[in-house]
Amino acid sequence: MTDGIDGTDGTDGTEGADEVGGTGGRDDGPVRVLVADDQAMVRGSFRVLIDHTPGMTAVGEAATGAEAVEIARRERPDVVLMDIRMPELDGIEATRRICADPATSGVRVLVLTTFDLDEYVYAALRAGATGFLLKDTPPTEVLAAIGVVAAGESLLAPSVTSRLVAEFARRPEPGRPPARSLDGVTDRELEVLGLIARGLSNTELAEHLHLSPATIKTHIGRLLAKLRARDRAQLVIVAYETGLVDARRREA
Repeated sequence: MTDGIDGTDGTDGTEGADEVGGTGGRDDGPVRVLVADDQAMVRGSFRVLIDHTPGMTAVGEAATGAEAVEIARRERPDVVLMDIRMPELDGIEATRRICADPATSGVRVLVLTTFDLDEYVYAALRAGATGFLLKDTPPTEVLAAIGVVAAGESLLAPSVTSRLVAEFARRPEPGRPPARSLDGVTDRELEVLGLIARGLSNTELAEHLHLSPATIKTHIGRLLAKLRARDRAQLVIVAYETGLVDARRREA
């Protein structure tokens, strides 16, 4: 996996978005972003950064998770930059409510955290978050990440991706078996899923399997539908949860 932002294609994270504010998978117009963080200085800094970026606009600020849910329902942003630790309602529950509500199910949540292995990140991904970045990520990479997520891709901070997914796989929710199985997935789709979990990009998948990029996209689309996954990040998680990929072998 390359350094820099890790988009679903496994490149620098900007493929699939023509510019930082690329609109692949979206209607034309600027990427609309909601900033949710309990620190006013952090919210203000992100807002200025976003508003001064061509192709992006900030549609609001939220100091609590409850405010984030309320503004998301009202403004229907493309992306929410979501802090995890906020008063009243934390970022995990806010993410869950936004992703579960049909009115805001198309809103993408990009989680920001101070710690690269914050235990709450696992819960945020289960709640439906599309991406995960550290707060010390350089501004240009944050903007690129917003573009990637808005374009319909998923994203994880590359410095922690393998550790995050491996640890996630070891932490099933108490008393709850995996919600998804691999029943109905074809042998070829299983092969694609396993390679996705190992970090191959779409281009690498096509080369490795001697298939066209269009065929790879078709396989991925079918996997998303069959496994009821929102995005590629959740496909990786399913591969670990179901045992298709062994976390211990992955780390070896």
